[in-house]
Parts: sequence; C-alpha cells; structure tokens
Amino acid sequence: MSRPLNMHAARTALNNDSELRKWVEGWLKNKERTLQGAMTNEEFEKHWLYVRPERMHEGALEALAAYGADSSSKSEF
Repeated sequence: MSRPLNMHAARTALNNDSELRKWVEGWLKNKERTLQGAMTNEEFEKHWLYVRPERMHEGALEALAAYGADSSSKSEF
C-alpha cells in the first residue's frame, strides 16, 4: 500500500478484498474468543453475532497489521 495505513485505508482494503476480510474476521473472532473464555461455544456464537460489526470496525487497523506481520510471503494489502 502506497499510503500510510489508517482506519479509512484499512476499511477500504476489507471492503475490496473478500479473502482479506475473511482472514481479518477470523483473527478478530479468535481474539474475542480468548476474551470470552467462560462462554460455551453456543453462547459465544450468539455473542459474536452482536459484537461482530463493532469488532470489525474498531479492530480493522490492528488486524491488518497482524495480517501483514503474519507472513512476509503474502501479497501486499
């Protein structure tokens, strides 16, 4: 990416790349799961439905940084 990574650029990248969005959502879901360790899987899945939009928005920048750090062989986002 030629411009500095910011929230707008992160959200644009997620909106334009479905594979990237899928990876980011999985990463954020795993992160949320560790925070909600006392929930059963069923409880967590219901919880995720409600918090997903907020987590995807607020976590986009952090998740893209994690994606970039995950593997140097991945294409540039």
